[in-house]
Amino acid sequence: MDVLEIIKGRRSVRSFSDKAIPKESLYAILEAGIWAPSGSNIQPWEFILVDDPGLIKKVKLVSPGLYGLPKALIVLCFNKKRSEKAGRIGPSLAVMDISMAAQNMMLMAYSLGIGSCPIASFNKIALKELLSIPEEVEPVLMVSLGYPSRWPEPPHRRPIEEVVHLNVYGQNLRR
Repeated sequence: MDVLEIIKGRRSVRSFSDKAIPKESLYAILEAGIWAPSGSNIQPWEFILVDDPGLIKKVKLVSPGLYGLPKALIVLCFNKKRSEKAGRIGPSLAVMDISMAAQNMMLMAYSLGIGSCPIASFNKIALKELLSIPEEVEPVLMVSLGYPSRWPEPPHRRPIEEVVHLNVYGQNLRR
C-alpha cells in the first residue's frame, strides 16, 4: 500500500476478533511511534504496552472511551521532566508529540491489518495506579489494538476546496 492509501484506509476500530497480535507486529507499531516528529527532538513520550487480558479488563473499567475487548493497549504518556526542556510550552508540545506518535502507531497497525482506536476518555488517577505510573509521567492517550471483527466504512470528509485556504483565509484552493 502507498502512504495515502494507508491514511485513507485507517479507521477507528471498536470491535475486535479473538486473534492474537504477534509480538513482532506490536514492536513494529511501537517503533513507528518513536519515529514521530518531536519538538526540539525532546522525545517526551513514554509508552506502556498492555497485553495482559486481565489488566486490559481492569483498564476498561476506568476507561469509558474504551469499547470492545482489544488484544493490546498502548498508553501514551509524557515525562514531565523531559518536557520541561521546552520551557512553558513543554506540556502542550508534549501532547502534540504524543499525538503524532499515536498517528504513526495507528497507521503502522493498519498497514499490518491491525485495527486501532485512539482513546482520550479514561480516569488518569485510576490508570496511573493500575499501571504503576510514577508522578512525573502523565498519561494522555491510549490506543487500542486488535484484529477487527469488521472494518468500519469511511466517514464523510469535507472537500479540500472547503478546508484549504490559499495564502489568506477565505481564498479557497481550487483544483
